[in-house]
Amino acid sequence: MSSDAARFVSGTTPGTRIVVRYRIEGMMTDALGYLVSVDDTNCVVETKRGPVKIALADVALVKAVPPPPKPRRPPPEPR
Repeated sequence: MSSDAARFVSGTTPGTRIVVRYRIEGMMTDALGYLVSVDDTNCVVETKRGPVKIALADVALVKAVPPPPKPRRPPPEPR
């Protein structure tokens, strides 16, 4: 993990919405959700599909993101 990403995650308050890009089996993937916890070796992000435990050593990038957009209203029914 880059030292900038480590500092960011370590200094981020749980409950902050973040996106984390991390390595899995030779590929990269993203976790988008709310930071639940962080310690010296792992962070946990609560995503729509459930909590994801990520080893800090596998993190490539991380940043805070804005809240999700509000759901759109369905179009009005034709008369």
